[in-house]
Amino acid sequence: GGEGSEGLASSESGGSGFSLAATAPPERRRPGGGGGSGSRPRYEVVRELGAEEVRWFYREDRKTWKPFIGYDSLRIELAYRALGPCGGGEPREGETAAVEPVCVRSGLYEVDVANSECYPVYWNQTEKIPVMRGQWFIDGTWQPLEEEESNLIEQEHLNRFKGQQLQESFDMEVSKPVDGKEAIHSLKLSRNHVDWHSVDEVYLYSDATTSKIARTVTQKLGFSKASSSGTRLHRGYVEEATLEDKPPQTSHIVFVVHGIGQKMDQGRIIKNTAMMRDTARKIEEKYFSNLATHVEFLPVEWRSKLTLDGDTVDSITPDKVRGLRDMLNSSAMDIMYYTSPLYRDELVKGLQQELNRLYTLFCSRNPEFEEKGGKVSIVSHSLGCVITYDIMTGWNPVRLYEQLLQKEEEELEDRWMSYEEQHLLEELYITKQRLREIEERLHGLKASTISKPPVLKFKVENFFCMGSPLAVFLALRGIRPGSSGSQDHILPRTICNRLLNIFHPTDPVAYRLEPLILKHYSNISPVQIHWYNTANPLPYEHMKPSFLNPTKEATSVTESESISTGPSPTTSPVMVRRHYGESITNIGKASILGAASIGKGLGGMLFSRFGRSSTTSSQTLETGKDGAEGEEKKATTVGTPPLPHSSSGFLEPTVELEHRIDFELREGLVESRYWSAVTSHTAYWSSLDIALFLLTFMCKHDQEETDKSNLDAI
Repeated sequence: GGEGSEGLASSESGGSGFSLAATAPPERRRPGGGGGSGSRPRYEVVRELGAEEVRWFYREDRKTWKPFIGYDSLRIELAYRALGPCGGGEPREGETAAVEPVCVRSGLYEVDVANSECYPVYWNQTEKIPVMRGQWFIDGTWQPLEEEESNLIEQEHLNRFKGQQLQESFDMEVSKPVDGKEAIHSLKLSRNHVDWHSVDEVYLYSDATTSKIARTVTQKLGFSKASSSGTRLHRGYVEEATLEDKPPQTSHIVFVVHGIGQKMDQGRIIKNTAMMRDTARKIEEKYFSNLATHVEFLPVEWRSKLTLDGDTVDSITPDKVRGLRDMLNSSAMDIMYYTSPLYRDELVKGLQQELNRLYTLFCSRNPEFEEKGGKVSIVSHSLGCVITYDIMTGWNPVRLYEQLLQKEEEELEDRWMSYEEQHLLEELYITKQRLREIEERLHGLKASTISKPPVLKFKVENFFCMGSPLAVFLALRGIRPGSSGSQDHILPRTICNRLLNIFHPTDPVAYRLEPLILKHYSNISPVQIHWYNTANPLPYEHMKPSFLNPTKEATSVTESESISTGPSPTTSPVMVRRHYGESITNIGKASILGAASIGKGLGGMLFSRFGRSSTTSSQTLETGKDGAEGEEKKATTVGTPPLPHSSSGFLEPTVELEHRIDFELREGLVESRYWSAVTSHTAYWSSLDIALFLLTFMCKHDQEETDKSNLDAI
């Protein structure tokens, strides 16, 4: 490879004069503009392919071959050349081929060059991903020829043409048909043959239309199978590989935690995370390419390592409805396991250990991550949200049991009792107190010798819940709405900077979290997640609350009255939420305009406690005719929300949440409500809207510096 690696900008034969007028593939790009190739003569000679002209490919799920980026391909090729004396991959006799695996695809995979396969670093995968070295390529698609054929053609090409000059094909008219030209050289392969009409006009002809190579070629290029026309081949890839063509450094990792039912399909979280990663890449390229933040998604597969009950539950399942019961056993059963005191700890420990294992492994492979202040977020789905929450907060049912015991003791003290009973209770109380002191002293001694490691080895920046039943678990544990609008009420900011709860409006497993912090938020609709293609969307922190249901007083006031008198905080009608399935665009417009007209937030100016709201908040909104629905024009008065009443009947000033927590996906305009209830629980993974939403919050600190001045102005 000496000659090849000598100048990355060196040009080469095959592709130089490749373009056929019909297909017009992209021109071969050379890094470094004219500078690198300027020193070489315009007329070149045929020599061995340089490392930068070879391109390595990988193939997932038996789909087409995908090229590795230049940085990866070049490093694989250099490792390949290190294997054998002439880069043939065959070590000399007596030598052992020991080549370090090559890290590729942003560090998520490694390539074993000797066995031509690729495998993931952070998770297990039964199917190996084959990799292939491309030297000769099919015109138009730039798919590589199979390695065997490619090696034979390359060997023949060098034997016949090495040292010969290439024509200056860039200035040549290259669309001349080759039909009339005689082949100057030919090579017979098992089911096809290759004809050289000149040094850089090489065609592949199929001898048996059933052959694999002919089939792929003819289908790709749209030829009919009967067609006798050959397929143009190119030597060297369309684009030269350079070390500059490399992925950015990861500055934010996201652990993706699965929910219930993973026993049934252990590979699903890996596929789901891959979907989320691919979707996020598209969004990153479109909207965040100028930012330093690069987000990487890692699947956390915690279920398969657990033994739990072995197969006891399977053995007690009746045979008749086995299929349906298997599905229930592996989904509903996870919830039952989690509420079982016997297995709950195993589930918690399983997820906790996997999170810490992945983080430690990532940091060992990316030593700069922690030094440069890399951040960690968690995206959890379904029951995964509850387990993640319990790991972060250290919640344990034993604590709940202790609280209940304490309550019982307090109730005992309140009732009448005999002198003897009282005396015994006092003794019990003193003994318990003494026991507690001894336990604390013992714990203190232990703590001084063994410092307890933190539950998680990292601070969580954002905790995104998707389709999460967390709220209902918290409600059943006795959490009730408080009086402060802080996230600390359910998840302290010291543990996790930001909690965000994402759900599809018809997801049967999802619950809202905001009304657990402030009760009146049950009457405020969740924030609508922007469609990914919305032009200049309003930043989420500037979106004002819109209201779900009018109160009873509001309906008794006629429209004309409310408009003429200007609404008061208790009587103004609020926006009615329409039924699902109707066009969401109107609601979107109306709620944004309505929220804007409400003015400077719910606090302060709006509620001069008992007084009327300012007249600016009573603007009338017109929702025009919607093309899809042809509705009549309706004017909706958007006023101030009804204030929550205290038990004494007086109005209490309304508290706002510090940050919104509930975010709702906008429903598709055509999807059936019942069908979406079935599919919505798993609809999160490939949603572009969600990908944009996640990246918006994870890249926030990058954008905040530039936004700070704008915020001050606002």
